[in-house]
Amino acid sequence: MSDAPNQPSDVVDLLDPDTRIIVPLANGEPTAVLDAVEDAVAADLACDGNRFTGLRVHQMHALHDRRYLRAEFGDRMKHISYFLSHVTRPHFRNGTIGLVPSHFSEVYEMMQHRTPDHDGQPLVIAAASPPDRHGYFSLGVSADYVASFIGRAPFFLEVTDHMPRTFGRNQIHASQVAGWCRSDRPLVEVQPAEAGDTDRTIAAHVAERIPDGATIQTGIGAIPNAIMASLAGHRDLGVHTELLSDGVVDLIESGVVNGVRKRLNRTKAVGTFALGTNRLNDFLDENTAVELHAVRYVNDPRVIAQETNFVSINATLSVDFLGQCASETIDGQYYSSSGGQNDFARGAMYSDGGQGFVVLHSTTNSGQSKIVPQLASGDVVTTPKNTVDKVVTEFGVAELRYATVRERTRRLIAVAHPDHRADLTARAEAMNYL
Repeated sequence: MSDAPNQPSDVVDLLDPDTRIIVPLANGEPTAVLDAVEDAVAADLACDGNRFTGLRVHQMHALHDRRYLRAEFGDRMKHISYFLSHVTRPHFRNGTIGLVPSHFSEVYEMMQHRTPDHDGQPLVIAAASPPDRHGYFSLGVSADYVASFIGRAPFFLEVTDHMPRTFGRNQIHASQVAGWCRSDRPLVEVQPAEAGDTDRTIAAHVAERIPDGATIQTGIGAIPNAIMASLAGHRDLGVHTELLSDGVVDLIESGVVNGVRKRLNRTKAVGTFALGTNRLNDFLDENTAVELHAVRYVNDPRVIAQETNFVSINATLSVDFLGQCASETIDGQYYSSSGGQNDFARGAMYSDGGQGFVVLHSTTNSGQSKIVPQLASGDVVTTPKNTVDKVVTEFGVAELRYATVRERTRRLIAVAHPDHRADLTARAEAMNYL
């Protein structure tokens, strides 16, 4: 490969008519390179050519709306999602993209299975930091499923100075890339969700149950953010999480998170991708305290279980009397996907002293109970009844592990909103759960 960078359009030379393209999630997407691919397909379509007949783009959680997501190119270029975002959600409902149900830990293997090209390899296009003096690019805020393709598939990189140089297992040498280009596009900032009084009450219930020295994983949203803020008085915490967000910055800078009691990657905060504000990106840049590893390692329940006192914290949308947690559908309609919730719930279950917290408000914005006798028709179980541990609302903690169906029902009704407890009790009695 030449030391001189290519143009984004040079990626087209690497494409066959039906190439399978792998794109990192969120800010790992190389926007100028994908623009060039779309432009090439559009030109081919305009002249009724057959240069491209079946390109497929495989990606989780896209942040940028695109022509091919709307099926503007027909079968010539389509999107396969593994986790819906605010961008891809309407396109899924319109039937113009596909969605593969998956645990985040298994997405790399699933992509491998779905993306063999005629020569046995997909093409990875990804955003990256500039090469260092040793010739290594960093995949920056992403390791996710893409890091596992290093050395197993060709890469075309889009370099931007806005991408932080991060460490871990997301480095790729110049000799390993088929080409690279530069762009000046900024990263998308995602502001932390504002926590309210209910979020802070739930956070207090969780924080008081987290021991010093625990290793924690938190998801995204107002409640996880409030929990991170509630840990300021803890000591010697470790971080092993899929998502590195702004909340981890204060905990590391204050010394609350130092990782000294971790068994794996001791003293390092480990994640598989980062998404937040520019403050987070600046914090990550050349910060050796943080490492990004491939998701098939970070989210592997067998890896997670090796940590003692592992704490998993994830939000859900609805919980039934059995403890089944529906975290990816609303009223039977797909909203996101499984992500890593079940990965970490299982890992925490097997950890010595581990705890798995599933958090939610007791009611919806319209006042309906989120503790329900049965999940709504079409709702999808993300954390199953046999794995769920602790369900937390603003009214307390329902301990479900080792509990019978009757015990679960009583404990969940006890943390439901008081306005709904009488009706839930009557429904439980009719179902012979009480």
